Amino acid sequence: MKYNIKITKTQNSHLSDVDFDNIPFGRVFSDHMFVAEYRKGKWEDLRIEPFGRFTIHPAAMALHYGQAIFEGMKASKSFEGKPLFFRPEMHARRFNNSARRMCMPEVPEELFLQALDQLVAIDSDWIPPQEGSALYIRPYMFANDEFIGVKPSENYRFIIFTGPVGPYYPKPVSLIAEQEYVRCAVEGGTGEAKVAGNYAASLLPARKANEKGYDQVMWLDANEFRYVQEVGTMNIFFVIDGTVVTPSLNGGILPGITRDSILKIFREKGYKVEERNISIDELMDAFDAGKLQEAFGTGTAAVVAHVSKIAIGDKVMELQPVEKRKLGEMAKKEIDGLRAGKVKDTHGWIVPVKHLELAKA
Repeated sequence: MKYNIKITKTQNSHLSDVDFDNIPFGRVFSDHMFVAEYRKGKWEDLRIEPFGRFTIHPAAMALHYGQAIFEGMKASKSFEGKPLFFRPEMHARRFNNSARRMCMPEVPEELFLQALDQLVAIDSDWIPPQEGSALYIRPYMFANDEFIGVKPSENYRFIIFTGPVGPYYPKPVSLIAEQEYVRCAVEGGTGEAKVAGNYAASLLPARKANEKGYDQVMWLDANEFRYVQEVGTMNIFFVIDGTVVTPSLNGGILPGITRDSILKIFREKGYKVEERNISIDELMDAFDAGKLQEAFGTGTAAVVAHVSKIAIGDKVMELQPVEKRKLGEMAKKEIDGLRAGKVKDTHGWIVPVKHLELAKA
């Protein structure tokens, strides 16, 4: 189904003001955004318009009861200059999984993908040409009823905006295992959905980790504080005695699209891969035996971020230098190569941006 999306282009582009060699993550935004309203059971008023502020009522339900979800995606350019998406349909499906968990309406996958394509086509010049950089894409939805009362909203707003970004983690990150706080992301909770409140619950522990000199929290299970779940902004992988190990999805862990892609890449290349529970005791024993060879996080923003050290209680485990890490580096080069069109796509993950004629219209 093709949707009729009204397009109003900006008269005041600020593309020429951007230094693509020095882009602070999440602070530079492109010229346009897509907006849609959910009213009386259907999506309407579909439009692409100049990026800017909009008004909401003080009683907008998202502000009071937290009905808000989002996605994080990227568009890149091939070495030939063609704009590309990476697995956009998986992001659409995950967005709707989040919507179902939060009792919100789904966005038809065809509408999600068409809006995404037309928006990025119009702002395709905002995609940084440098390998490792990208156009970050933020689809999100929030409850917009003008009502104070604990119930699902009947009105919602769906927005997509974009902005050029450089590498999220330009250097390896340090982690500290969180043994006091938990998030909303427990089995039966909202951990497998990209819900705004999950991230709000992580901010205080993350600040305390920063005060101790660590970049991120390594989250443990909420029952025993024993099993590794994920990192504040990423899924987590370990290489233990040559085997790639990552926590299994249990409803409390976000099903990362980069995670899924890297698992497939490792398996196709013949590496032994295990998705299972990983205890902090196993990590410490592996480190003491010299078998904890690598640790790295994966995510849309980070792609692959090497872990420099992990603190568990009083024990600090310093990992080997990045130049000695075979698997994490291979995974990063593979994903970056796919996004740049330098690695052959055998899975159909790379989707060219269409509607490029809109940029000239």
